[in-house]
Amino acid sequence: MVVVDYELRKKVMDAHIHDALKYCYQCARCTDVCPVAKVTDQRYNPRPVIMNSFLGLNTFMGEKDNFSLWGCTICDTCDEVCPQKIELTEIFTVLKNMSIARGEGPDYYTTQASTIYDTGKAIPMQPAIERRRKDLGLPVIEPPDADEVKKLLNETKLNKILKK
Repeated sequence: MVVVDYELRKKVMDAHIHDALKYCYQCARCTDVCPVAKVTDQRYNPRPVIMNSFLGLNTFMGEKDNFSLWGCTICDTCDEVCPQKIELTEIFTVLKNMSIARGEGPDYYTTQASTIYDTGKAIPMQPAIERRRKDLGLPVIEPPDADEVKKLLNETKLNKILKK
């Protein structure tokens, strides 16, 4: 039995419809230009995720590390070629945010967010890099104010998602 997730459908429709109703008519341009689909021999296909989300079918949600959802790199290539001007990457962002809120996001995603939360940087400075910079005569990179970053991220409720 197919169950329609009306919350999902509403969020997706709200994310991309501004002035007029836009329908995906399955032309496959998004898949044709998708760099992830190209390097995965079409194993990744954004089209069914978009169509199912418009219909309120969350068959792609609920799986940790779900490649059909998390394979999208939000490169915007599909947005540029869509003849219906559907904001596909915005839809993927909504779906990913819903997945994270449900605790279903891949571990690498929350690990990276935790690193930013704790250090203020996606990739903390390493002693070897600091030595090389000094040897090359490059200026010292000032560390970010991690407390300020935490304060900002707490406003977005990231600390609750990360359980910090």
